[in-house]
Amino acid sequence: QVQLVESGGGLVQPGGSLRLSCAASESIRIINAMGWYRQAPGKQREFVAQISRGDSTAYADSVKGRFTISRGNGNNTVYLQMSSLKPEDTAVYYCYGQSPAWGIRNYWGQGTQVTVSS
Repeated sequence: QVQLVESGGGLVQPGGSLRLSCAASESIRIINAMGWYRQAPGKQREFVAQISRGDSTAYADSVKGRFTISRGNGNNTVYLQMSSLKPEDTAVYYCYGQSPAWGIRNYWGQGTQVTVSS
């Protein structure tokens, strides 16, 4: 059973930065995709960013130019660097991943809270 564990959330002022981490219990050397969704109170879960095979990346329009997703070097961790944070970025951020080495299902983490407030 693959486990994904998020960390790095917290309280930050508008305009500030945070880096989220998603540590996988299995190798991420070969992945189909790993990334982040978020869910704000009273709203549906929405796509944030993804890194795919070959390290191609995709972002939601709302975070383009402010967030960067990357893969660690040999540490089975995916990062989400968030800058110029806005109050509307406040949400629980969930990591997900899928690898042919893990089977056919998607795996999800438990989530980490990000709160942007002055």
